[in-house]
Amino acid sequence: MLGSVKGPHDVKRLAVEELPRLAGEIRDLLVDSCARFGGHLGPNLGVVELTIAMHRVFDSPRDPIVWDTGHQAYVHKLLTGRVAGFEALKQEGGLSGYPSQAESEHDFVENSHASTALSYADGLAKAFKLRGDHDRTVVAVIGDGALTGGMAWEALNNIAAAKDLPIVMVVNDNGRSYSPTIGGLASHLSSLRVNRRYEDMLEYVKDKIGNVPVLYDALHGFKKGVKDVLAPQAMFEDLGLKYVGPIDGHDEQAMEAALRKARGFRGPVIVHALTQKGRGYSPAENHDEDQFHSPGAFDRATGAEKPRPRIWTNVFSEELVRLGKERDDLVGITAAMLHPTGLNAFAEAYPERVYDVGIAEQHALTSAAGLALGGMHPVVAVYATFLNRAFDQLLMDVALHRLPVTVVLDRAGVTGDDGASHNGMWDLSILQVVPGLRIAVPRDGDRLSELLREAVEVTDGPTVLRFPKGPVAEPIEPVGKLGEMDLLRAPEGEPGGGPDVLLVGVGPMAQVCMDAAVMLDAQGISATVVDPRWVKPLDEALVLAAGAHKLVAVVEDNGRVGGVGDAVARLLRDADVDVPVRTYGIPQEFLGHAKRATILGRIGLTGQDLARQVTEAVAKRTSPVEPARR
Repeated sequence: MLGSVKGPHDVKRLAVEELPRLAGEIRDLLVDSCARFGGHLGPNLGVVELTIAMHRVFDSPRDPIVWDTGHQAYVHKLLTGRVAGFEALKQEGGLSGYPSQAESEHDFVENSHASTALSYADGLAKAFKLRGDHDRTVVAVIGDGALTGGMAWEALNNIAAAKDLPIVMVVNDNGRSYSPTIGGLASHLSSLRVNRRYEDMLEYVKDKIGNVPVLYDALHGFKKGVKDVLAPQAMFEDLGLKYVGPIDGHDEQAMEAALRKARGFRGPVIVHALTQKGRGYSPAENHDEDQFHSPGAFDRATGAEKPRPRIWTNVFSEELVRLGKERDDLVGITAAMLHPTGLNAFAEAYPERVYDVGIAEQHALTSAAGLALGGMHPVVAVYATFLNRAFDQLLMDVALHRLPVTVVLDRAGVTGDDGASHNGMWDLSILQVVPGLRIAVPRDGDRLSELLREAVEVTDGPTVLRFPKGPVAEPIEPVGKLGEMDLLRAPEGEPGGGPDVLLVGVGPMAQVCMDAAVMLDAQGISATVVDPRWVKPLDEALVLAAGAHKLVAVVEDNGRVGGVGDAVARLLRDADVDVPVRTYGIPQEFLGHAKRATILGRIGLTGQDLARQVTEAVAKRTSPVEPARR
């Protein structure tokens, strides 16, 4: 049946009794595909009936469906003509793991940062009104986890003020984002489930409401006792928003009825759907950590994930636990990503010293500032891409007060599979402008432990530690020191004495430089390799080292513009060292999804590519220049 679905029109034509079979086929395909390559399985298993109902009620793409955060849009892809090719989800040349405008007209927004959908919906609805498109409805699907983000509430405040904007806001309430949803909002929404198993709550709703799946027409007529039970409606209606629910998100017919009522209102309406993450696949349903939010490849029959190598996150997690034993002033902060960032081990060891603030990176940084003002040393662990959202707080709330806050950036640089929005390629550029901030970039696991210890010892300002996604790099032992920098390779064993090229390898790019140095040597070009360890501020020893070489090449897993390479060039200019500097990094563009190694090869960040480019640069500097002809 699923193979015959070429678009939403085919979903609409199906008979009601055929829909359970369609849902079953979708779940089978989701599990099969994610078992091979990994992916956001749990969230998508939970929205199967909900997505079918939306495409039967609304007319996508005329009625835009905006997903927050977008990783639960797999079912949407399948129902909008993308069954073929789904087996290559997140693989190079295959479908993106998030909505993609290049893939389909049904994907309005390529968002994969949380708490944004309601703002997109607000703007779209206003644009349709101004253009006279009065028969269009904007649908925003947002999880209870994403509702913890402040931007979502800014949007709700504005949407509530516009009584005639046809926006249907579907709250997909499964009690989780990555991990269980945290905070006062979570407590409010979960009032429907307090002291009850999830399945009991669904039965409770059905029993109390009987055969009327939609409460919309009756909300104001209910007795106070019933309205107290359905507490979320009061919260949303206090904002001036109409509220429908709670609805069993796995009862497709109930969801259809609720969505049709909401669409008919022609104003902003909240539709509250109760769903179960991982629905229909028992290993996911019974997975306590995150209901298979985003597993790697796994055995379909058992759900057992295939062995993974030791990753950078593991090293950070273990070292932080050791530091926590030594220092009782260390506290951890995460933004709804306790397990993905490795803070879960610290939380298990020191539960009173970890704060999960929900999807609220801005609050995380300013709360960290308050903790530091109170005498603690916070360690804020987030993905590098999400630090962008809290730049102002790091600048004005932390750095301005010279507070000892350590920010740990996981998945820095090229991340690969999750696509453009998840590449952590901006931090080394945007953080250069923050006064008093120190940035450390480890090249391997040993240096990660070492630099984390150094970072939390800093007391007069913030520090940042960044590392990439994936298996931790093999250790590269230094052969000496240049100031506080690690000397990794010196021609003929003379520290800093290489006459040709100084290769500055930032973090994991040190191995790329080491590989290139061997190839350069074969071409008769001698190369010194150094790892700065701390890239902000740069070590003054770099000035002397650069002056002893004909060319300096800086290699970083960050955008080229404004990154470490530019900082090195500025340092040498300020010191009047007239040595050419070449910078190698990520081009300033949004990179498509593929494996990290594939992308690095595509953009020239491999040892072979670097050796070729440096050879060409050296040749240009040493080739005789013919006199100009008259």
